[in-house]
Amino acid sequence: MTEFATRARAALAERGMSMRRAARALNFDPTYLSRVLSGKQAPSVNLARGLDQLVEAEGTLAALVSGPVRSSPVQPPPGEGVGSEDDLEAVELARRVEASDVGTETLECLEAAFDGMAVAYQTAQPSALLRDVRRHSAYVTKLLDERTTLGEHRRLLILGGWLSLLAATLHVDLREAGAATSRLRTAALLAQHAEHPEIRAWAYETQAWRALTAGDYQRAVELSRAAQGIAPRGGSVAVQATAQEGRARARLGEKAAAYGAIERVQRLASTMVMRARPEHHFQYDPDKATSYAATTLAWIGDPAAEAPAREVIGHLPPGTDSAAWPRRIVTAHLDLALTLLSLGRLDEATDAATRAISSGRLLPANHWRVLEIVRAVEARRLPEARELREAYEGLCL
Repeated sequence: MTEFATRARAALAERGMSMRRAARALNFDPTYLSRVLSGKQAPSVNLARGLDQLVEAEGTLAALVSGPVRSSPVQPPPGEGVGSEDDLEAVELARRVEASDVGTETLECLEAAFDGMAVAYQTAQPSALLRDVRRHSAYVTKLLDERTTLGEHRRLLILGGWLSLLAATLHVDLREAGAATSRLRTAALLAQHAEHPEIRAWAYETQAWRALTAGDYQRAVELSRAAQGIAPRGGSVAVQATAQEGRARARLGEKAAAYGAIERVQRLASTMVMRARPEHHFQYDPDKATSYAATTLAWIGDPAAEAPAREVIGHLPPGTDSAAWPRRIVTAHLDLALTLLSLGRLDEATDAATRAISSGRLLPANHWRVLEIVRAVEARRLPEARELREAYEGLCL
């Protein structure tokens, strides 16, 4: 066993963290991490850095990895030569398996780029981010035609699946139904070939979100349940799919089931490890569970939604320009507005709705939520109704 494997295993054991839990926290394939921790495969630089952050090793693990490590050439056992045709065939087969025009460094750069785009999702303009996703997807497609090892080929399939999922999410946000469907099919196909249940589950979860925004709440419940059925235990997609079910149940007026979903989200989230990079679209962080609860409670009509909505908004540094708000902050303002309307605090409600609209951060997929608030204000014949209606109509231009 290598020194790296020995130290990494000891550090994880000291923190009471299993290998599978570490793999989920670092977004690495469990099989790959298992081979590294058993000394059977050399670690990548990204893995070493991630483990350093996870176990707070202050760079000691990364220091053991000088750079991208490639597999070493096959060597005959001590005292034996390569003399027979069978030996030569075996060596040639091993050489071809290890031969690659891609390389570990390229894959790590592409995986890091995807992570960066997934983090940028909360604040980037969807159309601009979509251009970046398309460019990287095209490059991954090109690399799939190159000579790769079996491991590299699978990593490319997985990367293509993640990129397709992110593209599908952006198409849903932009109300581009046809493109979203195509991207989701691609993600599901790549997940099938890579035998990657997490991506398959995210494909169902994304379809559930699309059904929810389209008003097909029963279909959203079915898709959310399908995602939960194949989601890896303890992973981020299990939390997200459960939250989607809760929101859909709330829209259907199934209060008991919606409350049950909120409790399940909190229970699932309590066992998860905080990732090194918060705000990653496909990774759990504590603010997400709070945001899910705010929306679900607001749709149930429970006044308790005010507290989590304000908590999410409260995480925003004072004085932050609304043009730079993460989308979660905008959503929290809509949840707050809807809740305050139900409480009869009309001035506060219209102020929260106006802030959300004027931020310029509302996605087309959420315009229906604004219209819901506008109609509620109009039904109460509030003086702010006309101004709010005009602001909403400006969104739709």
